[in-house]
Amino acid sequence: MAVARTTMKRKARKVATPDTETRAKTRAKTRGGEANVERILDAALSVFAMDGFAGARIDAIADLAGLSKPNLLYYFRTKQDLYLAVLKRTLDMWLVPLARIEPQSDPRAALTDYITTKLEYARDHPKASRLFAIEVMRGAPVLGQVLQDDLKQQVDGKVTLLRRWMAQGRLPRRDPHHLIFMIWATTQHYADFSTQVEAITGRTLDHPAFFTAARQSILDAVLGPAQE
Repeated sequence: MAVARTTMKRKARKVATPDTETRAKTRAKTRGGEANVERILDAALSVFAMDGFAGARIDAIADLAGLSKPNLLYYFRTKQDLYLAVLKRTLDMWLVPLARIEPQSDPRAALTDYITTKLEYARDHPKASRLFAIEVMRGAPVLGQVLQDDLKQQVDGKVTLLRRWMAQGRLPRRDPHHLIFMIWATTQHYADFSTQVEAITGRTLDHPAFFTAARQSILDAVLGPAQE
């Protein structure tokens, strides 16, 4: 009986091992693929921000990413696919803190978190913000449908929620759309016009005291004075 059980265990191990190895290889390939995609998107952002969509070359992006051109094209078939992916990554990054504004949230705390996070993104990802702004100012020829779908759906839900909070007296009354636009304008200004900001003040959001002052000024403008 003991010999039979030992034999069965060995057979089980022989059967399980290839499957386990396959899953491990699949996970490794997935992680490697995800890492390659991020490297490509980072390189593409730098090249698109420098040369624009028309001037950007796939070869230059592949070189900066440390990949061959065929390898890059395995992940993104065309330059426009890659450009759209770069822009969508920025939009997705911005939608995460917007999604955190939920019905059960405290209104002032939720907007404080949103404004703070948006300002942190402006500080940490200025090239992404500027490239997004350029696309929108061009009439969003590549990103237009995404704005009308993903972004509009999110904003519509938050406008309804903000309107409800205002009716309950939990936020100052104002047009919810313009409130959201004000937050976008004030936070993204520090990335999109950082050269102008630095020329006037001698500082950017990288300076901690300047970041703190900018954040508080935006909070005061959007939320009004703190409630006792």
